[in-house]
Amino acid sequence: MVGDADGGYRLLRNGEPFVVRGAGGEGSLEVLAACGGNTIRTWGVEGVEKPVDGTRMIDRAHELGIAVTIGLWLGHERHGFDYADAEDLAGQRRMVEAAVLAYRDHPALLCWGLGNEMEAGAGAGDDPRVWREVNRLARRIKELDPHHPVMTVVANTNPKKNAAIAEHAADVDILGINVYAGADAIAGRVRAEGWTKPYCVTEFGLAGPWEAEHTAWRAPIEPSSREKAAATYAFQMAIMEDTQRCLGSYVFLWGQKQEATASWFGMFLPTGEKTSRVDAISRAWTGRWPANRAPELDEVEVPFRTAELPPGRSVVAIARYRDPEGDPLSYQWEVREESSDRRQGGDAERKPAAVPGAIVAADAEGRVEIRTPAAPGGYRLFVTVTDGKGSGAVDNWPFRVVP
Repeated sequence: MVGDADGGYRLLRNGEPFVVRGAGGEGSLEVLAACGGNTIRTWGVEGVEKPVDGTRMIDRAHELGIAVTIGLWLGHERHGFDYADAEDLAGQRRMVEAAVLAYRDHPALLCWGLGNEMEAGAGAGDDPRVWREVNRLARRIKELDPHHPVMTVVANTNPKKNAAIAEHAADVDILGINVYAGADAIAGRVRAEGWTKPYCVTEFGLAGPWEAEHTAWRAPIEPSSREKAAATYAFQMAIMEDTQRCLGSYVFLWGQKQEATASWFGMFLPTGEKTSRVDAISRAWTGRWPANRAPELDEVEVPFRTAELPPGRSVVAIARYRDPEGDPLSYQWEVREESSDRRQGGDAERKPAAVPGAIVAADAEGRVEIRTPAAPGGYRLFVTVTDGKGSGAVDNWPFRVVP
């Protein structure tokens, strides 16, 4: 990495300037390369060992020309880790050293991702114990591997957090910022909050469930697939405007997970189809659409969206999609319970159960009749649409059953 606060910073790879066009997650590396992506990020070191196409992920990434930011997971106090406990710290230091020694010479390695939101929790994220330990680890990494920069990843920014990192973790080279709503304004915020070193946007894509509009019963209202694609494109284009201090970005989530819903962040369906968010990031990275694009939401009529209904009521919804290439589409509908296992910071959640018998009838054109469940509570109507060519879409609408 070269540069300074006045002239700007550049990340170098093999001696050449390198702008991160990255993703975080375990989705297809082949699709990432085809879309113009050049970097994959893991949260923990175990991610590089996971098999992809019969070989280690880090080796497969190298074969495809994709660099890897290797995550070194640091303990979170909400998970029971204690930054004042000598035994906890010693074990973590051994893990970091072992990982650096194991991967420092791998040709796919781009940089070290030291921790992910380990400062999050109560307060402003400025606990000096955390940042002094991050600095100790960063210094040790650079002793063992002077050829790759060290990035630490935080949950958004604020002046107190930034000041604490600058004061107590000066050996960190790059600030990685996970930001959702407001990602398009991050460059101005970073400057206004006093951060002068380079940064990467390490997670972005759309507003999170904690930032979204909610129903009267506090269920987050998920953006439509169309809105998600638009936000992903707009945020990436805005992030790319800061060519002075921003080294690039990692779109979230290159894969699929349950977080508030089973579809909020995932850029792929559970069955592997890419969504329009993948198409959008490809266009932002390359200026072109992929050869096969995902189905697009075209018409929606869900009268009971965010409404309260009695049990056993028959209601009709319409969600029609169009395929850019004119491919025939398949629709799959289901009603699921609202999540009762909400966690913090992306921690693993249980997927809510589907409601048997809730789908009364559905046609091939996007019309469905459902019967509201017998048990009171929150629910969502989901539709999943696929084109048979590796692309798909998913949307959902919350409602509540009341006696």
